[in-house]
Amino acid sequence: MDWDLIIIGAGPAGLTASQYGARANLKVLVIEQMAAGGQALVIDVLENYPGADQKSGYEFAASLHKQAEEFGAVFLYGSVNSIKKEENNFNIGLTDGSLQKAKAVILATGAKPRLLEIPGEKEFSGKGVSYCATCDGNFYKGKKIMVVGGGDAACDEARYLSRLTDKIVLIHRRDSFRAQKSLVERTLSNPNIKVLFNTTIKEIKGEVKVKSVILENVLTGEACEEETSAVFIFAGTVPQSSLARDLNAALDDSRYIITDQKMATNVTGLFAAGDVRSGAFRQVITAAADGACAAHHAAEYIDAI
Repeated sequence: MDWDLIIIGAGPAGLTASQYGARANLKVLVIEQMAAGGQALVIDVLENYPGADQKSGYEFAASLHKQAEEFGAVFLYGSVNSIKKEENNFNIGLTDGSLQKAKAVILATGAKPRLLEIPGEKEFSGKGVSYCATCDGNFYKGKKIMVVGGGDAACDEARYLSRLTDKIVLIHRRDSFRAQKSLVERTLSNPNIKVLFNTTIKEIKGEVKVKSVILENVLTGEACEEETSAVFIFAGTVPQSSLARDLNAALDDSRYIITDQKMATNVTGLFAAGDVRSGAFRQVITAAADGACAAHHAAEYIDAI
């Protein structure tokens, strides 16, 4: 047996799980295909983590990563393409052909941005269409930007972009935001943000780069074309739960992994934490709490087998 616990994904949930697992004296391996930090890396300012001073998501993630390594967790960068269970062991195959084994697994694979799936979206991805304001906003200083969405992410990112330009148009298909009240108030009072409720984007147009969008009023059906230099999309997320499906773990209707209060799935020894888990309030703090809980109960499971 190579490892006691393997954690797949190194966002806030996976990083916290690795700390708690290592502190429980488990041999912990974290497998991450990109960079430690997950979606936290694109947070401009993390201002609502209890007891912590404001810092960038990158700084926060770096601190979590450093702590995990100091406690003894080992990090491996690569992509997992298979996971199988044989009796009490999990066999995890990576795309480089290597195989890792563990007694328990925590899936902390997170979620990816949901696409609008409209004409022009894929064609202009990276050419004016973006899903990360802190990554790409600087390219559009002083230019007109369309932001799509009505949740916390859309309001947060619109406010970030409003520091770069006074020409922000925030588009939401409903008549009110679903974001936290404090975020909504700050968004609506921001003089650099114009809000269009009951509106959707039907098409993104351009030549080499984005030049305009077709907007439609959902109440009247009236359509119009507006010029813009960029479209930033924050329309929710899609869970990265394919590995859970490989083990026949239970998923909800939106393909998020179903767990109990111990973060345990219906597959013995398999746990899930963070944005990939069904019913989660998707914030950094809840992802961290999920990770701590999953590691604690994974350690209990390992002790019992």
